[in-house]
Amino acid sequence: MTPSELTTRVTLDTCAAVLALAGLAGWLLGAPSGVGILAGGALAVVNFRWLVMRTSLALTTGSTSAAAWIVGAGLRFAACAAACGALLAYGTVLPCDLIARGLASARTER
Repeated sequence: MTPSELTTRVTLDTCAAVLALAGLAGWLLGAPSGVGILAGGALAVVNFRWLVMRTSLALTTGSTSAAAWIVGAGLRFAACAAACGALLAYGTVLPCDLIARGLASARTER
């Protein structure tokens, strides 16, 4: 499996799982829960695709400097934090699991 096929497969699997969970949550718990899961899933997919894009760019250009990775990671984190802030400001509830896993992964990435 090529990296591009893996990226596509992970994206499609994640989208399918998020849609199924959002539909179930929306039906059982109401629209805010379903929208929250959709928003969390969208954030996860965008963050993953952004990371893949930056990795591919670094590998093709040979730019693997630590400064570039730190700036890229900082920008990705800032964009995700802004998106989370906007979702919370509009009353969309993000699943607690998404926040917990994001914090845990940030701790292990250092």
